[in-house]
Amino acid sequence: MKDLVEFVAKSLVAKSDEVEVIEKQNGNESIISLKVAKEDMGKVIGKKGKIAKALRTVVNAAASRNNQKVIVDIVDK
Repeated sequence: MKDLVEFVAKSLVAKSDEVEVIEKQNGNESIISLKVAKEDMGKVIGKKGKIAKALRTVVNAAASRNNQKVIVDIVDK
């Protein structure tokens, strides 16, 4: 899941070298922290959070194939 989040985030932002993804596993649950530059926060979150919601939906769909639950947390650097 980490690779998927990183790929999508780097495709969206202007400063792709500042994208950092950290994954913490806890049984069948994962917490993915996505860190991007402050200037790119709007691009990752989107208008009214639509991009962030879509990202979470895609990640959860991929995770459900492996009976996992994933929480995506978007933070700035």
